[in-house]
Amino acid sequence: MALWRAYQRALAAHPWKVQVLTAGSLMGLGDIISQQLVERRGLQKHQRGRTLTMVLLGCGFVGPVVGGWYKVLDRFIPGTTKVDALKKMLLDQGGFAPCFLGCFLPLVGTLNGLSAQDNWAKLQRDYPDALITNYYLWPAVQLANFYLVPLHYREDPASITLVSIPPELCA
Repeated sequence: MALWRAYQRALAAHPWKVQVLTAGSLMGLGDIISQQLVERRGLQKHQRGRTLTMVLLGCGFVGPVVGGWYKVLDRFIPGTTKVDALKKMLLDQGGFAPCFLGCFLPLVGTLNGLSAQDNWAKLQRDYPDALITNYYLWPAVQLANFYLVPLHYREDPASITLVSIPPELCA
């Protein structure tokens, strides 16, 4: 409980910084889970650089972009009723998620050293499957997120999406 109270105090004092760092931490944790439990790499074959890349993506891209999106979404659709949560989820998954994924995948490709041509080909090949995978899980998660979680505690569930996106899309 002391750790939770410390987190709440830090979040109240520095909301943007804490959300960005939390997003980076969750993305790093998501990659560790992916490598160890899904891919079963073991500690010897764990790709530390990949985990670091995911942490940096969380802090430098996912946290700021999604944190900003949640603020805009809450201003655009104020309220916390079930209908408000449904509207937010539909706008999030119908508008934001496809755009976000279309930016996230090429950014990962760039950080992994792909040329512009290879990155474009990879995006064309992988984007449809990644978006379909997104729709299996995240609409329900986002509905709960928008209905149950206060804005200042919301982190992007996509921060741990590495568990649900096939590992080859992030490699």
